[in-house]
Amino acid sequence: MSSPPPIWTPGAERVAASRLTAFTALVRARHGVDVSTYNALHHWSVAHAPEFWADIWDFCGVAGERGGRLVACAGQMPGAQFLPDAALNFAENLLRRDDASPAILAITETGDEREISHRELREAVARVVRALRGAGVTKGDRVAAMIANVPEAVIASLATAAVGAVWSSCSPDFGVPGVLDRFGQIEPTVLIGVDGYHYGGKTFDVLPKLAAVARALPTVRQVVVIPLLGQSSGLGDVAGAVWWADWIAGAAPEPLVYEHFPVTQPLYILYSSGTTGVPKCIVHGAGGTLLQHLKEHQLHCDLRAGDRAFYFTTCGWMMWNWLVSALASQATLVLFDGSPFHPDGRRLFDLADRYRVSLFGVSAKFIDAVRKAGLEPRRTHRLDSVRTMTSTGSPLAPESFDFVYSSIKADVHLASISGGTDIVSCFVGGQPNAPVWRGEIQAAGLAMDVDVFDDRGAPAGEQPGELVCRSPFPSMPVGFWNDPDGAKYRAAYFDRFPGVWCHGDWVRRTDHDGFIIFGRSDATLNPGGVRIGTAEIYRQVEQLPEVIESLAVGQAWDGDERIVLFVRLRDGVRLDDDLRRRIADRIRRETTPRHVPARMVQVADLPRTKSGKIVEIAVRHVIHGREVLNREALANPDALELFRHLPELQS
Repeated sequence: MSSPPPIWTPGAERVAASRLTAFTALVRARHGVDVSTYNALHHWSVAHAPEFWADIWDFCGVAGERGGRLVACAGQMPGAQFLPDAALNFAENLLRRDDASPAILAITETGDEREISHRELREAVARVVRALRGAGVTKGDRVAAMIANVPEAVIASLATAAVGAVWSSCSPDFGVPGVLDRFGQIEPTVLIGVDGYHYGGKTFDVLPKLAAVARALPTVRQVVVIPLLGQSSGLGDVAGAVWWADWIAGAAPEPLVYEHFPVTQPLYILYSSGTTGVPKCIVHGAGGTLLQHLKEHQLHCDLRAGDRAFYFTTCGWMMWNWLVSALASQATLVLFDGSPFHPDGRRLFDLADRYRVSLFGVSAKFIDAVRKAGLEPRRTHRLDSVRTMTSTGSPLAPESFDFVYSSIKADVHLASISGGTDIVSCFVGGQPNAPVWRGEIQAAGLAMDVDVFDDRGAPAGEQPGELVCRSPFPSMPVGFWNDPDGAKYRAAYFDRFPGVWCHGDWVRRTDHDGFIIFGRSDATLNPGGVRIGTAEIYRQVEQLPEVIESLAVGQAWDGDERIVLFVRLRDGVRLDDDLRRRIADRIRRETTPRHVPARMVQVADLPRTKSGKIVEIAVRHVIHGREVLNREALANPDALELFRHLPELQS
């Protein structure tokens, strides 16, 4: 029986015009190799990774000095460094254009629109560079931001990169403990925040949280507030704060003079989910981030100069960092801050038409929500400018592939992509010159030596297993913050299979050399594509006097994942509606609304190891009807039966 045909195939004209085709021609001419198929190009890129990344530097026109050596400590993982003699400035590569064409098109939920040209962006970055230096910021210092997805976030991050400092941001809906769990570790010099934001038709005041965060960060010398709600109410209790406009008013723009730094110069600090404690601070380097994003944007998403790139994201998700890098491909950023369903699910498609978006990025959950709302954008919108539609955050269901092509746009490259905060990029993703198969991610990224391992560390063939990468790549973290000997870094990715990156995704390779991802293989929660650490929830729930301890897992539900919280309560206490409400209120207030469980269930005991650690993965297996292995490792294996066939989880 023959397999079904692909759900989409690119036309010959599209293939001929793609950036991937142009790059393939460069490789063929420069190295004299047959790379007529993607598989051949991928194989060559893995086998000759140093030459590949040098080609990316040249093909994408990176500004800087490439240096002589192509690699140092070749093959070491971690340890290898590509283009070790290179020097560059990340901001310079994103600010090369100096004309009146738009660099940023931004709109908020309330309809406020802004357009910033490339020339205006350069001038704004120059002002903030002067202001940062006036605040004493130098190379290696940290600039932290509780910030909405607005142009000031892009401007401040580029200014931070320009001086060689390190940018770290989170969305303003985080509670104070969640922010301090992150920024408290990195000791920022400058703290930037918004006074509030709009979401879902509601207005949220951020100043009280910003004041509390500032008081708890003794290293902060300057607090800057962006007035998204207006300056009429003042700065509240944010001691020593200044409004954004006042901060940069005295900083006359001067021509930017870029200092060039090594490729390993820290650029961003992103954060792990905090599953087993406070989030890990993942440090990403400027050169590796730039090279990887240029490759993904141009070769995997076919982003071209003059295109307009959009991703629905907050500044607390790595997709924001990924989107900002589109400036390096001379594209225009399209920013949106607010709810994608206010006033209805047409909002982002309206944006795509209004701003002539070429690269339209959303989450798998968004696509499913549009489908369930009964919308058919192809009947209500032109979407003629949209050439590539990317989806990430969680696995894209086969039915969602059908929906995109039947109800959004028939001729579009649907690129389901997957990677993570850990690498600020993708392991697997789109291939614009190849067919799209229903339910599958198309291919491993170029120069990403991706494989699927079984529990023994051997290739799993056609069976599901762990997503791994067997060779080094430039966007591996520079390291973790406050991890001087690299022990935490190595433990996070290399303990499972020494010398091989183990990512923690449960995947299967397909007959088309694509991939199907079934979800996280560890205990990280992932509702709606947002990674959430269980420890972040436990720290709030267990502050309530009625709760002895708790356990949270993700339950596969309706094409996505929902959070289920189990609580063990004090004797005589019942999980009634009032306690449920107080638990939800505390989680929402101290973390984010995304952390609030969809279901809460009272149980008499929680399974734990002999050393006393509760075991989320075992409970997840039970509620999904899967066998629990290594029960002998549990101190109380009978407790697992408390989670079997629970009626609360059937609806």
